Amino acid sequence: MTAIDRTPADLLRSALAADPGRPLVTFYDDATGERVELSVATFANWVAKTANLLQGELGAEPGERVALLLPAHWQTAVWLLACSSVGVVAEIGGDAGGADHVVAGPGQFEAGLACSGERVALSLAPLGRRFAQAPAGYADYAVEVPGQGDVFRPYGPVDPESAALVVAGAELSGAEVVERARADAGALALAGPGARLLSALSYDTWDGVSAGLYAPLASGGSVVLCRNLDQLGEDALAKRIESERVTSTAR
Repeated sequence: MTAIDRTPADLLRSALAADPGRPLVTFYDDATGERVELSVATFANWVAKTANLLQGELGAEPGERVALLLPAHWQTAVWLLACSSVGVVAEIGGDAGGADHVVAGPGQFEAGLACSGERVALSLAPLGRRFAQAPAGYADYAVEVPGQGDVFRPYGPVDPESAALVVAGAELSGAEVVERARADAGALALAGPGARLLSALSYDTWDGVSAGLYAPLASGGSVVLCRNLDQLGEDALAKRIESERVTSTAR
């Protein structure tokens, strides 16, 4: 990470330049048994493809708002960084009716129909599987994203002082996200490369999205993001902490 990083997308570019092969997001869903590990390079490729989908196919422009009706999940993390790359505002759990576009997961499709703009559905199934049939009114992310370009270039520079994220009703600029994430990294004992934070927090608060994405990214560390961790016993959790070389936790 460098002092000139002013947006979350800047942080990802610096991480990619520093060590593209290291793990960045390791995701578990203890309701399904899913485990996915994404290196910096793999995560950045998903972000680039998603940003191209957002800017090109969906026609999203800087300053527009995207309601992310999604849980803490590796694909949600991808969408957050894609929004930052394009310069649109990511509203976690936002009001679909007031958003320009909506990205929704299971249980949120009905609510997402309130958006009059483009709508994208995520199955959140293991391996990012596509739907047998996409929900009515939605494009299937797993169908649309593979054909997108592996390199993303925004149409114009992203202003770090512009709104970038809305979480729990608080609006933050890209620069504020980076600043707060860097401050959180110390509190979460993320001391640079090799630091591994296990987070079971929801993305619907700043603490959750910081622990589950931004603070590890800002510190050069990585996150073990756990969904439905309450379904895992304490002995199994202890084994996971050991096997994943976890250095700190947020639960």
